[in-house]
Amino acid sequence: MSKDFAGIFKFKVKKSAALAARRTKTNSIFASMSVAHMDDEDLAATGPGSRAGPGEAYRAETVFTNGDFYTGLWIDNLPHGNGKYLWNDGCMYVGEWQKGKAMGKGRFTWPSGATYEGEFKRGYMDGIGTYTNANEDSYKGFWSMNTKHGKGSENFANGDYYEGEWIKGMQEGQGKYQWVNGNCYVGQWKNGVFHGNGTLNFANGNVFEGCWEEGYPKGEGTYKWENGSCYVGVWSVEPSEQSVTYYAASNASDTGEGEWDPQDLFNVDMNECKIYPGEEITMFPSQKVVNWPSFNGKTARKLVDSRASKAGWEYDQDGSPNGLNRRTGERLENSMPRNFRPILLPKTIKKQGETICRVHKNYELMLNLQLGIRHSVGRPGPPIKRDLKSSAFDPKEKVWTKFPPEGSKHTPPHPSCDFKWKDYCPLVFRTLRTLFKVDAADYMLSICGNDALRELSSPGKSGSFFYLTHDDKYMIKTMKKSEVKVLLRMLRAYYNHVRTFEDTLVTRFYGLHCVKLTGATQKKVRFVIMGNLFCTDYAIHRRFDLKGSSHGRTTDKPESEIDPTTTLKDLDLNYIFRLQKFWFQEFCRQVDRDCDFLEQERIMDYSLLVGLHFRDSCAKTSEGKGESNSDLIAPRLSKVNETDKLVFDPNQWASIRLGINMPARAELTIRKSEDGEFQVVEPTGECYDVIIFFGIIDILQDYDISKKLEHAYKAFQYDSTSISAVDPRQYSKRFRDFIYKVFAEDG
Repeated sequence: MSKDFAGIFKFKVKKSAALAARRTKTNSIFASMSVAHMDDEDLAATGPGSRAGPGEAYRAETVFTNGDFYTGLWIDNLPHGNGKYLWNDGCMYVGEWQKGKAMGKGRFTWPSGATYEGEFKRGYMDGIGTYTNANEDSYKGFWSMNTKHGKGSENFANGDYYEGEWIKGMQEGQGKYQWVNGNCYVGQWKNGVFHGNGTLNFANGNVFEGCWEEGYPKGEGTYKWENGSCYVGVWSVEPSEQSVTYYAASNASDTGEGEWDPQDLFNVDMNECKIYPGEEITMFPSQKVVNWPSFNGKTARKLVDSRASKAGWEYDQDGSPNGLNRRTGERLENSMPRNFRPILLPKTIKKQGETICRVHKNYELMLNLQLGIRHSVGRPGPPIKRDLKSSAFDPKEKVWTKFPPEGSKHTPPHPSCDFKWKDYCPLVFRTLRTLFKVDAADYMLSICGNDALRELSSPGKSGSFFYLTHDDKYMIKTMKKSEVKVLLRMLRAYYNHVRTFEDTLVTRFYGLHCVKLTGATQKKVRFVIMGNLFCTDYAIHRRFDLKGSSHGRTTDKPESEIDPTTTLKDLDLNYIFRLQKFWFQEFCRQVDRDCDFLEQERIMDYSLLVGLHFRDSCAKTSEGKGESNSDLIAPRLSKVNETDKLVFDPNQWASIRLGINMPARAELTIRKSEDGEFQVVEPTGECYDVIIFFGIIDILQDYDISKKLEHAYKAFQYDSTSISAVDPRQYSKRFRDFIYKVFAEDG
């Protein structure tokens, strides 16, 4: 055992515990000892805890009915302090405990001989620690929820070595990989492979320096020999996409390197630069079941009741607040925060919007849109290159196409009216769809298939109308001319931002178009196609639009009319959203990046759209009216580690990314309003397991003269910090400050 753990097992106990300790045959939990075999129920009723009062520490040794063994300190029938747990399969944990969970410094040993020595949190390897497996692979560095996350180094069994940054168990960020054969890569990583800018130094003195993508050179780069000769240009695994030029060294004779085939970099040189996969951990300490007698239904119920007492509310049997004040017995209808009472949700939620049929006023507009999309996406184009020329982003880069009803050389006949179709910056949006991994055929099928679009019931505050595809994948929004100008102005910066940050939270734009009717009206309808944040098999039970401002930021509907399709606002919010540690860190980093981008582009009035799906709901019936509400459900309180289990379920990993399908906990809070300012106060401790969705929307509002006038007018009437229309820098700071109060690390 290392020096770090040499002293962690020294402890103090109260006199009652000391007397009990004298009866034991040894003072060390590592020495051999005699123990009494005891059933779990016997331990709960007459076990060692009976020798000490509530909250007093005592030391005990216990063999459970399944053969597991624990020795160490207890408080209230739960290990709390230093102790050792030996499972019947040979796994063992020795270290610090807190309320029955491995917490603090400790050492976990697997039957295979693998060990982890370091910090634990709630049973997870979390903090700084060293893992060594039976093959002598050894990782030393930071962990988060059983996963290598942060700075760390790993010595692989084959002699290779990596030192750098890790994210979610994979090399990601800046790092150095040293092969045992002498080759060395220094640069950027993503998902465990070279990705970004980096330099590969070969053992023979040759060097490749340039851009990498998914483990191979891709883009601008230079391959240089030790004598100074080099190849410079664009590299790609596909020979047709590669264009490089040979330059001989001025002070050396050409020794034949100029005849070297650049594809040898991929077919020969890279064969000696394989990343050693290492060994995966198949069983984590947090997955080992412990048999504490206190972990039963009655104790869990007591914990719920305890939290309810602290909050001051009376709770029903399912753990939901019923609106009674425990201390007075009165029903506090008016004093209870909005939505604090039990959430009753329909078991099935109908899709939003009205299907656009033949008699709908916008039926022809929908046909025009579908015809135009089919033409734009289906039209052949040049090969996709992510390094676009400046001309591709020019606002004047647009394509007009006429669609007469009888058809033309390039367009089919159609039953709609005569119209013209405009594509803005088609190459840019085509490349964006590729970046966002949108398949062209699926894209056309979603928008232009046999199924009609759905129009949302009411236009937004800006007067724009929204349409949804039948599969909910895409949302189509009509736009004002000023919004089109803003998007075209910031398009290059937007492209570079989403290309750099794959997990960006800003809206994903897939196309920008215009329909111009050629009749007497000459009407123009501009619209943008976006990703729908709530495209999921999970029912969205609650949705919030959060800006960080307070003036007018409440829903006008009475509570009885609030349903899953209602978009609630800042003053309606009564939750803190708790994310797992590494997700919370990623969330904070990405919010900062996205807000910096929007601030630089002089954008304001954006918001964070949040959707919640409550997991593990139960049927609930209405009270007092004799009327069945069997079609309603009420979410239960969180179960122990339910969210953790979902986060680390391998079957769930593929569908989870930042802001999409994320397991989290929503903790109820009591909110109050003082002088128009709001704050989150008094977390109740009542948490619900949720699947959370979130993203930054409405990013096309420039801080133009109209917004400046709005700010001046409203600031004269209200507190200038509470209104939405403020300078982009102030807006960004206020938005972040608020969001970092609403979201927190689940500790």
